[in-house]
Amino acid sequence: MIVEKLEDKVWMQDNIRIVVRCSSGTKVKDYTHKNAAQASWSVTKFIDNRITPLLNGQEVVVLMGDGEQPHGRTLLSSLRDSYKNR
Repeated sequence: MIVEKLEDKVWMQDNIRIVVRCSSGTKVKDYTHKNAAQASWSVTKFIDNRITPLLNGQEVVVLMGDGEQPHGRTLLSSLRDSYKNR
């Protein structure tokens, strides 16, 4: 899977905007999760459990609806709400 597809898949399935800091054509492991991450998870838990293992050391950031990066303790429910308010 290429990074661009991973970013799109995470957005479509989890409603979370991630940006991997590398070329859009960089290959990463496939995102195989079938269900969205729980709303009670923190951003850090989401990244550590679902995204980082796929990236082969590439840097990733999460973006809120206003384009800012949330604090790692931000709950996914709050993160998702930030997209609705835009």
